Amino acid sequence: MHDDRRLVEDRLDRVLRERIRPAVHSLSVPLEVHLWHAPGEPVPVAEGLAAPYEPGRVGDVWGRPWGTTWFRLTGTVPADWAGLHVEAVVDLGFGQDHPGFSAEGLVYRPDGTAVRGLHPRSHTVRIAAPAEGGEPVLLHVEAAANPMIAGPVTRLGDTATAPPEPLYRLQRADLAVFDIVAWELVQDLDVLGQLMQELPVDAPRRWEILRAVATALDVLDPDDVAGTAADARACLAPALAAPAHASAHRVSAVGHAHIDSAWLWPQRETVRKVARTCSNVTALMDDHPEFVFAMSQAQQLAWIKEHRPEVFARVREKVAAGQFVPVGGMWVESDTNMPGGEALARQFTHGKRFYLEEFGIETREVWLPDSFGYSAALPQLVRLSGSTWFLTQKISWNQTNPFPHHSFWWEGLDGTRVFTHFPPVDTYNSDFSGREMAHLVRNFRDKGRSRHSLVPFGFGDGGGGPTREMLARAARLRNLEGAPQVAIEPPAEFFARAEAEYPDAPVWVGELYLELHRGTYTSQAGTKQGNRRSEALLREAELWAATAAVRTGFAYPYEVLDRIWKTVLLHQFHDILPGSSIAWVHREARETYARVAKELEAVVDAALRALAGDPGPGGTVAFNATPHERSGVPALGGTVVTARQPDGPAVTVSEDPDGGIVLDNGLLRVTVDQRGLATSVYDIGAGREAVPPGSAANLLQVHRDLPNHWDAWDVDSFYRNTVTDLTGVDELAVVRKDPAAATVRVVRGFGASRVEQTLTLRAGARRLDIAADVDWHERERLLKAAFPVDVHADRSAAETQFGHVFRPTHTNTSWESAKFEICAHRFLHVGEPDWGAAVVNDSTYGHDVSRTVRPDGGTTTTVRLSLLRAPRFPDPDTDQGRHRFRYAFVPGADLADAVREGYRINLPERVVPGGAAVAPLVSVDDGAVVVESVKLADDRSGDVVVRLYESLGRRAATRLHAGFPVASATSVDLLERPPADADGGVLDVADDGVAIALRPFQILTLRLARAAG
Repeated sequence: MHDDRRLVEDRLDRVLRERIRPAVHSLSVPLEVHLWHAPGEPVPVAEGLAAPYEPGRVGDVWGRPWGTTWFRLTGTVPADWAGLHVEAVVDLGFGQDHPGFSAEGLVYRPDGTAVRGLHPRSHTVRIAAPAEGGEPVLLHVEAAANPMIAGPVTRLGDTATAPPEPLYRLQRADLAVFDIVAWELVQDLDVLGQLMQELPVDAPRRWEILRAVATALDVLDPDDVAGTAADARACLAPALAAPAHASAHRVSAVGHAHIDSAWLWPQRETVRKVARTCSNVTALMDDHPEFVFAMSQAQQLAWIKEHRPEVFARVREKVAAGQFVPVGGMWVESDTNMPGGEALARQFTHGKRFYLEEFGIETREVWLPDSFGYSAALPQLVRLSGSTWFLTQKISWNQTNPFPHHSFWWEGLDGTRVFTHFPPVDTYNSDFSGREMAHLVRNFRDKGRSRHSLVPFGFGDGGGGPTREMLARAARLRNLEGAPQVAIEPPAEFFARAEAEYPDAPVWVGELYLELHRGTYTSQAGTKQGNRRSEALLREAELWAATAAVRTGFAYPYEVLDRIWKTVLLHQFHDILPGSSIAWVHREARETYARVAKELEAVVDAALRALAGDPGPGGTVAFNATPHERSGVPALGGTVVTARQPDGPAVTVSEDPDGGIVLDNGLLRVTVDQRGLATSVYDIGAGREAVPPGSAANLLQVHRDLPNHWDAWDVDSFYRNTVTDLTGVDELAVVRKDPAAATVRVVRGFGASRVEQTLTLRAGARRLDIAADVDWHERERLLKAAFPVDVHADRSAAETQFGHVFRPTHTNTSWESAKFEICAHRFLHVGEPDWGAAVVNDSTYGHDVSRTVRPDGGTTTTVRLSLLRAPRFPDPDTDQGRHRFRYAFVPGADLADAVREGYRINLPERVVPGGAAVAPLVSVDDGAVVVESVKLADDRSGDVVVRLYESLGRRAATRLHAGFPVASATSVDLLERPPADADGGVLDVADDGVAIALRPFQILTLRLARAAG
C-alpha cells in the first residue's frame, strides 16, 4: 500500500479549518449593537446596565488600554429557527488566540445576572435550546480592554504611561444556529486526528485511524456539512469505540483555571477575571454533571464574595454538589522562597479557615502549580495545617536538570514527609490535545511502579477555564485505544489512589529549587522591602498588643490585624513579591505597604504606651521584639532606661600607615582603605582575620544583566562573565566618632547612579553595620555587595522559614552548578568547624556563594548580596530611583549568632516614654528555641497562642515560661486547633510553664488558656 499519510492529514486539516468548523455556526443573523465607553475605572454592574448607550456596529473600535466598554446587544430569534439550538456568537476582536492575555468580556442578563465570560476560544452564549422562534434577545457585555503585554519593552503596563488609542475592533455579534452534529464531528476528528499523529508510524492503530478519517472525509460533502456530518461520524464510530489497552496509563483529569492574582494586569482586573471564570464553569456544570473543577486561592473567592455575591452564590451551590472543589488551603498561590516563616504559616491559616467557614470543607491538597521553587519548610507546614498532599508542575521548567520523579515523598527540613505529585503533562492548562496526552505518557518517570497521573485542564489567567470542547475530548479519551484512559474526578480521589498504589515512592529531601527565575529573588526591591518590613511590624503589633491585652486590658485589634495579614499575604503572590508583574502592580504594592506600615506603627505605638505606663519626669522604656536578649533588655520585653552607657569599651578611630581609617571596639578592628573598602576585619578575641589577603569586604560590583528570555524573572549564569568593581570614591570621611560608635561615610558615583554608604562599628558589637543609600538609574544591570571570607567552607547555611538550608559551595555536579543564585532570608553563614562569618540583612533575598583557592593555598569563600536589578520587562522602569539597604558583616559568628543578628537587624529596639518595666509574656531557657510569634487566639477567647521552633538543627529540651497565670496548655495546629489524638495535645502545666522537647527545626504552636486572677 502506498504511504498517503501526509495527503490524508493535510486534507483533514483543511476540511476541518475551512468547512466543518465554520459549519458549526453557519446559519446566523446580526445582532443590533449599542455601546458605552466607561470613563476611568470599571463601574458597578447596575451603572453599566443603565448607562447612556450609543449606536454602534461590527467593525467599531473600542477600548483604550485598561478601559471598559459596555455593549448592549439586541435581536430576535427568527421564527423559522424554532426547535433549533440558538446561540449568540460575540467576537470582541480578541488580539490573539491565547485566552487570558487580551480582551475579555462578561455577559449579563438584563437583571444583572452574570451568564458567562467571553474569550478567544470561548465566545458563545446559549440563547435557547430548543428555540421557540420569535424570542427577543437582550444581552449586555462588560468588555475589558486589557492590553497584550509583550516585550522587549512596553509602556502598556500602567495607565499612567499607556497611550490613549483604542486597542480592539468588534469583529462579530450574531445570533446563530448551533449545529450539534457538526460540532460533534469536529470533536471526533480533533481527537482521532491528533491521536493518529502521535502514534508510531509502524503502529497498526495509526493506519486504522487514518483509513477511518479518509473514509469519513469521502462521505462528508464539503458543500453540505449539515446534511452529511452524521454519516461521516458513523464512519469514525468504530475507531472511537476501540478500547484502551489494559496497561494504558490512567489520567485523573481535574478542571482548572490558574489565575494569577496579579501579573500582566492589576489586582482589580483579577477580580473580574475570577468572576468571568466562575460564571463559565458553573454554567458548564449545569450541562455536565460529571464535570469537576478545582480552584485554589481563597483570596479570589473572597473577592467575588465581596464584589459579585450572585456569582459566589453559584459557586457555593456547586461546592455543595461536589463539582466545584476548593483546593490549595492557602490565601493565595504564594511565592514560597521569600515569605517569612510566620507569613507562610498564615497563608495556610487564612486560606484553610476561609474554606471551612464558607463551605465547611477541610482541604487536603496543597496546590502550587506555578510558584518559582519550593521551600524545604513547606512539608512541615503542610502537615501542621491539616493537609496531606502537595502538587506542582513548575519544576518541569528546570533549565538544567530534569527532575527524576513525578510521584514521590517530599521530606522537609525537620524530616516531615508529604506525598507529592508533578503532573507529567507539564502544564496546568491542558486542553487534552493529542500532543499533550502522548507527552505525559512518554514523560512519566514512574512507569512500572505507578500508572496514575493528574492533568489539570482549562484555560487560565482569565481564559475562562475548561470548555465544552475539552469535556468532549475527555469523554472520547475515557477508553480509547492508543491513548491514556481519562477520568474526570476530584484531586483528592487521585491522590488517595496514587499514594495507595505507590506507598514506597522515592524520597526527595530538602528544597525543590527551580533552576530558572533566579532573578525573582531581587527584582523590584521596593516590593521586597515592603514585605519584609510588613512582616516585622506584624510580629511587633501582635506581640505588643497581646502583651498589653493580658497586662493592661488593652483592646486587641483583631479586625485590623486580620485585614492587614490578608493584605500582606495577597502581596506574597508569586508574581507580586517576586517582582515579575507590570508597573501598575508594583506601584500599588509600594503604596499599600506604606499604608500598612503606618497603620501597624499606630498599633505598636498604642500598645507600647499602654505597657510603658506613666513616664514620670523624663522616663523611657526600651522594648525588644527579638527572641533574644539585647543590651540588657529581655527578649519580648521592656526595660526602664535612664542614661544608657555603651555596651562595651569605647570605640576608637585611628589612621593606619597607608592612610586608611581604623575602627576598633575591642572585639573587632576594621580597616577601611582609601577606596572606602574594608580591607581588614580582625576578630580580636579569636585572633583571626576575616578578610582574605588582597581582598576587600563590602565591595560593590556591577554586572551586565540581560537574560535570554524572562527579563524580570531570570538571572542567567553568564552574567558573571563581566563585572565592574566600584572602587572609585567621591567622598570618604569619618562622620561619627564617639565612645558608643564610629561611622565612616563613602560616596561613589557610577554610570548614571550614585551610592552613599555608611560603615558603623558600635561599642560591644561583633558586627560591622552597613547602610547603603542608592540612587539607581542603570538599565539591565545587577548590583551586588561582596564579602570575601578567609574560610574553607564546603557549604553555606541560608536562613529559610523556621530554620536554614545547607547548600554546597562547590559545583561538582550540574545540580550544584545550577544553584549559582540562591535565596536567603535574614542571614547567610559560611564557616569552618571552629570559626565562621555571617552576612545579615534587613530586606535582601538574592545571594550567591563561591569559593576560590589562593596562590598561598588558602581558600576564599565569597558571600554576595544581590541588591538591585534593572530589567525592562514587564516593568520598563524596574527599581529606578532611590533605595536604602541595611546589612552587616558578622565575623566569628556561629549559626546561633547568625540567627540572633538576623533578628536584630530586622527588629530595631524601640524606646517610648514610660516608667514601667515589662516582663516578657513568654520566655524560653534554650537559645536554640526561637519564639516566632505571640498573639491572642483568633477565636477571641483570650487564649495566648505562641509559635516557636528549633533554629539550629539539633534536638532541644526547654521550658516555656508564661508571664501570666496559665490554666491549660495545648499543642495545636496552624489553625489553633488541638490534634485528634488521644490526649488532644494537652500538656502538663507547672508554675505557669510547660516542658517541651523539639526535634531539629520542629515547629510547635502552643495555646495557653489564661487562669482567672
